[in-house]
Amino acid sequence: MESKGGKKSSSGNFMYEAPLGYKIEDVRPAGGIKKFQSAAYSNVRTEPTELRPQAILIFLHMQFAGYEKRFEITFSDAPVFEDPCGRGLHALSREQIDSFLDLAHCTIVSQLSNKDFDSYVLSESSLFVYPHKVVLKTCGTTKLLLAIPRILELAAELSLPVLSVKYSRGTFIFPGAQPAPHRSFSEEVSVLNGFFGGLKSGGNAYVIGDAFNSKKKWHVYYATEEPEQPMVTLEMCMTGLDVKKAAVFFKNSADGCCSSAKEMTKLSGISEIIPEMEICDFEFDPCGYSMNGVFGPAASTIHVTPEEGFSYASYEAMNFNPSSLVYSDVIERVLAGFSPSDFSVAVTIFGGHGFAKSWAKGADINSYMCDDLVEQELPGGGLLMYQSFTAVAPGTVSPRSTLEMDGWSSDGMETAANSDEMCIYWDAEKKVAKKDVDA
Repeated sequence: MESKGGKKSSSGNFMYEAPLGYKIEDVRPAGGIKKFQSAAYSNVRTEPTELRPQAILIFLHMQFAGYEKRFEITFSDAPVFEDPCGRGLHALSREQIDSFLDLAHCTIVSQLSNKDFDSYVLSESSLFVYPHKVVLKTCGTTKLLLAIPRILELAAELSLPVLSVKYSRGTFIFPGAQPAPHRSFSEEVSVLNGFFGGLKSGGNAYVIGDAFNSKKKWHVYYATEEPEQPMVTLEMCMTGLDVKKAAVFFKNSADGCCSSAKEMTKLSGISEIIPEMEICDFEFDPCGYSMNGVFGPAASTIHVTPEEGFSYASYEAMNFNPSSLVYSDVIERVLAGFSPSDFSVAVTIFGGHGFAKSWAKGADINSYMCDDLVEQELPGGGLLMYQSFTAVAPGTVSPRSTLEMDGWSSDGMETAANSDEMCIYWDAEKKVAKKDVDA
């Protein structure tokens, strides 16, 4: 993979360093990175003294949490005499970018760039660097918020003042495995307010979704200095992937065939979601997949955890022209590649309903029932629309795990009651957003 606009080659030929938390033996240029040591896992349910060390590792390996943490920070222009060419964050070196990724506990494994921005596939999800924006998305037990001080330090060196900040995530499958400062949304909000609570809007935190279903919650923090430029961002989370469709993302199939990232992209239909996108894809060993897509200033990204019991896939698209894409059509093309038993979508809109077109309306999706719909206003004229869906017909379980053991249950998932955090939920009768603070 060549950097700075070069043509991408097969991900299997890309040479890279051992990510933080990995041994060099775990890095396989012909087969991706072993998804093992730095991923997010649930607490071991049996006392460690009762298990051999190998058994403890088996428990830990089994339960990977795919749900990502997403941090987006936008900066205002630097003074003309400080940045006459308007390069902004494009002036950052690879070493400087690595310096904040190291703090989040992830590393770059592949890169694809164009004149508008640089995209990086990470050992845990993705990074996008625009001249005046950074979008960092990490999964597992990464410590994303620990990267903030270094990002702010680098921006200050370039005379870039903070314009806005947005942090979002779904409900952690294994909240007990998350390290500080991600042990609860309250803890995350406290950290974010420490950095951005002084912006003109103040810090605004929301937990939205079904008040009676802990699995279907969307956590959002937003702060801004002034109204944002028109933009639409789609974040989509899918669980309970179809057996056959999730099996595409295992590197070695049951019949002994070996799949590359390029083949996974084609077989899953990912390349057809937004066909104009140039794709940088990457496969993990023994299973898992990540990709970034670029087209002008628009970006998309997909991350897949296909194992039995906790299968998960995410899709995101941002900076696209909303009049060129129909909301429900994009959703259905994504679903065609995964057929999940449950999924949620969060659409963040700046610029009003007229700009957002079909993206400002709730979607009706064939074969799925909408469980809830929330519309939450954000400071600076923003709107967040959240929907969650369940398959109408019972789906099948996801494919085999890399180890034959029981998967996770919903009992271990994060709930508002154990997070002591603000909730904004949908009242089906009154159809308004309400606030509720847990005691």
